[in-house]
Amino acid sequence: MTINEITANLFSYDSYLIFCHARPDGDTLGSAFALKIALENRGKRADIVCESAVPAKFDFMPLSGSVLFPSAASGSYAAHVAVDCASENMIGEAFPLFSRSKNTFNIDHHLSNSRYAAYNFVGDNAACCEIIYDIITFAGVKIDDGAANSLLLGISTDTGNFMHSNVTANTLSVAAKLVELGGDLHNIAYNAYKNQPLCRAKLYAKVMDGMRLFSDGKIAVINVFLRQFEEFGASKDMTEGFIDFPLSVGGVEVAVSIMENKENCYKVSLRSKGKVNVNEVAAAFGGGGHVLASGCMISGFYEDVKDKLIREISFQLD
Repeated sequence: MTINEITANLFSYDSYLIFCHARPDGDTLGSAFALKIALENRGKRADIVCESAVPAKFDFMPLSGSVLFPSAASGSYAAHVAVDCASENMIGEAFPLFSRSKNTFNIDHHLSNSRYAAYNFVGDNAACCEIIYDIITFAGVKIDDGAANSLLLGISTDTGNFMHSNVTANTLSVAAKLVELGGDLHNIAYNAYKNQPLCRAKLYAKVMDGMRLFSDGKIAVINVFLRQFEEFGASKDMTEGFIDFPLSVGGVEVAVSIMENKENCYKVSLRSKGKVNVNEVAAAFGGGGHVLASGCMISGFYEDVKDKLIREISFQLD
């Protein structure tokens, strides 16, 4: 499906329910916020839904308080749109609600996307917000400062403030246009990277102190356990970005974050400098994402989970 085709189909309805992925990040939220603004500027009705609460660090965004839990999304909508959701599992408990509509849209940038909707558009972009920018532009809708800031949020956070290797000339070009349209990159970068609570700083220090290296220093593993959240009064969403430090260590090719989600169930994040395709590693455990950044959920005892991951990564390092 081309960008023109997905845009024409998407803007042909009068009401929309936009779905973010569970444990929302800046890209899924920014995509949803910008799309909601654009649709409403066209005189259409649009709401946003997510199974998880919006992390407090995104409270500075004006639409952060507008995101509904699935149980609060009453009424009917002509179309359901998932943004930055690579699979049904990423939509989580909201997926049964998503699948009630015949007119479902899946707009994403993950190579592992499972094409679960009636209309699917998966681009090879650094952030889903790049795709939403193109869709809004092709629709001929003016991007106001609210939409510009929303799109910049997603692009900034999914590129590590433009430091990750997924940044392209198009990424920078779109970001520059959004700044011209009223986006405040300094405010976004400050709130996303420079304004953290003390409890997160203490958790970060504890987690990094426990970092371990494997395979002659090529694999770095960090762990976050439920008891540590309780110890420091931190929340799970505060671990976003933790994995960037172990990947920055000299000699490390792959960083692994193993976060305890519940007893004997772990959320795994994987990052690579290029020698290892972590999308393939995550796929071995039912997950996916990108070549250099992927994730999955694994059940089992911690040591077994860690050993399985190291073994799978080592196959590509040998």
